[in-house]
Amino acid sequence: MKSLPYFCRGEVIRGFGRGSKELGIPTEWAERSGAHTRVTSQLQPARFAAWGAARANFPDSVVEHLPADICTGIYYGWASVGGGDVHKMVMSIGWNPYYKNTKKSMETHIIHTFKEDFYGEILSVVMVGYIRPERSFDSLDALITAIHGDIEEAKRRLDLPEDRKLQEDNFFRTFPKQIMNGH
Repeated sequence: MKSLPYFCRGEVIRGFGRGSKELGIPTEWAERSGAHTRVTSQLQPARFAAWGAARANFPDSVVEHLPADICTGIYYGWASVGGGDVHKMVMSIGWNPYYKNTKKSMETHIIHTFKEDFYGEILSVVMVGYIRPERSFDSLDALITAIHGDIEEAKRRLDLPEDRKLQEDNFFRTFPKQIMNGH
């Protein structure tokens, strides 16, 4: 995929809630209000907490502006909330066939323990590589097993030197007050 690595930002908002309830993974949503709309408000440092790893989902406006060569499937990379530390992440892009979604989504699972939610913060993400195509599952247990396998694969790949270097990218260090797609 020529567009990888791919860089984007969005504001974290509330989502469906099924991440915590059904998958055992807390969910946040990242919102962006248009193709190249800018956010100009001052950002507070992110507050982190102990309820486990978090999922942050981008809205339709971000998904619709992904490059054409970024197909549906599972990706891995790096994420930062509110300009804070950069953590490993795994992302699903697609229609979530198990849930029979009618709209394409972009869901980021940050592999880090947070102390509290971070609604309203800006999520910065770098998609580094592709793990596998999107697929349907026969049961919730099969879906959860696949998610855990994707997380382990993302951790393994992000420990490779060629992928680890993007954790230090200036994208995370020069934290603008603006939302963006692309680099």
